[in-house]
Formats: sequence, C-alpha cells, structure tokens
Amino acid sequence: MELGKFIYAYCTDFIINLANIFGLSYYEINFIVFCVLYPILLIASVGFYFTQKIRIRRHEIEHKQ
Repeated sequence: MELGKFIYAYCTDFIINLANIFGLSYYEINFIVFCVLYPILLIASVGFYFTQKIRIRRHEIEHKQ
C-alpha cells in the first residue's frame, strides 16, 4: 500500500507543479489532463490499433499470393 501512496503523492505533486508552471489552478490542470488529454490519447491509441491491424491484414494478404 505504501507504493500506492507514493505514486498518488508523486502524481499530485506533478499536477500541482504543472499548475504553477502554467499559472493555472490545480483543478484546471486536472480538468485538462483527465477530461481533455486523456480521452484524446485514448481515442488516438484505439484508432492507431485498428489502423495497424488493417495494415497487418493487408500485408498478410499480399504476401500469401
């Protein structure tokens, strides 16, 4: 459980430092990270996965013939 507390404290300090660097509040940075950036990265990674899956299938089909 100590590792979990350490990771939580580190991440919280990281968000607070980002807020100080950009002159925003903790809540604003938290919103940007978890409500804007995270969904964008999640959707992009799913799109990248399916793109690669299609490329692999095409490659396999081309090399079977």
